[in-house]
Amino acid sequence: MSETRGPAAPERATMRVRVRPEVLSLPRYAPGRSAPGAAKLSSNESAEPPSSAVIEAATQALAGINRYPDFGATALTQTLARSLGVQEDQVVLGDGSSAVLLDALSVVCRPGAEVIHPWRSFESYPIAIPAVGATGVAVALTAEGRHDLPALVAAVGPDTAAIILCTPNNPTGPALTLEEVRSVLEAVPPEVLVLVDEAYIELATAPGVSTAVPLIAEFPNVLVLRTFSKVHALAGLRVGYGVGHPDLVGAIRAISVPFGVSSVAQAAALASLRDEDVLRARIADMVAERDRLRGELVSMGYEVPETQSNFLWIPAFQSGPGLVAACAEAGLLVRPFPEGVRVSTGTREQDDRFLDVARAHIATL
Repeated sequence: MSETRGPAAPERATMRVRVRPEVLSLPRYAPGRSAPGAAKLSSNESAEPPSSAVIEAATQALAGINRYPDFGATALTQTLARSLGVQEDQVVLGDGSSAVLLDALSVVCRPGAEVIHPWRSFESYPIAIPAVGATGVAVALTAEGRHDLPALVAAVGPDTAAIILCTPNNPTGPALTLEEVRSVLEAVPPEVLVLVDEAYIELATAPGVSTAVPLIAEFPNVLVLRTFSKVHALAGLRVGYGVGHPDLVGAIRAISVPFGVSSVAQAAALASLRDEDVLRARIADMVAERDRLRGELVSMGYEVPETQSNFLWIPAFQSGPGLVAACAEAGLLVRPFPEGVRVSTGTREQDDRFLDVARAHIATL
């Protein structure tokens, strides 16, 4: 019997649109892998879903999706401003904090501009910087996975438009104290934008570590980035925000995508902010599990930096491809990087399975 084949695909015409070389050479963001039945410890998500109150608010908002969302995300902006102790015109919402980052860089970067950032750090930085026509200046972390603040400050030059601080740092975990952030702000010129990425700040428990929002009143060149993707468990709805001086926020709003935060996302985020008891309990559980995992790994002999996030970092000399492969065989997905492996906290059962794999792996080194 002859095999039945569908129609042949038409030959594609050559695309002649002149794409900017900087865009053609951009690294592609690589999300954490998923696999049917596997435990995903690769994307720093909340292991638990949002509360029933948040899901109900999102469900109710679905009934109105034939209408555009509130353009200014008024209720959410007002609630955030009150909780942060700032004015409403100091808060800008976006489709995740990465979108706010891109918009912020867009308003300050001209051709030839440089943006300084730590590395290894969040993967969006080397993508967002060239995307706005700027050049990235990567500054290596210390051996402990921390920002090298003197080197970051020393890299500032006449073409520097912005400097990025990631605290806690993704993927290594350490965080900057508020005084360390202040020291950077005091050292860089006031015309340089200082972006403080605080995606995991709610999980920070180390002495002296707290949000940089109070520094905005003193330093108008700081923009704090936050997200609902982590402790609020809303990664699938994409809600992030920036907090800064009204003039800076106004400029970012001017180029933000209109209606960028859906009505469902706004309703869920607002409900999560109001569900304070559930949020506090989730944060406490994530911190406890993080600390338990790190304690177990350190007792096995792993050199894990002191993490202030919901993930742990195992350097390459103790992980390598072997740990990633062993995890995959056990139905666990972790995130490999050239410099090491990042493991997000999951449920206790998932984390116990990971610890079993880690214990067997280090015995082979």
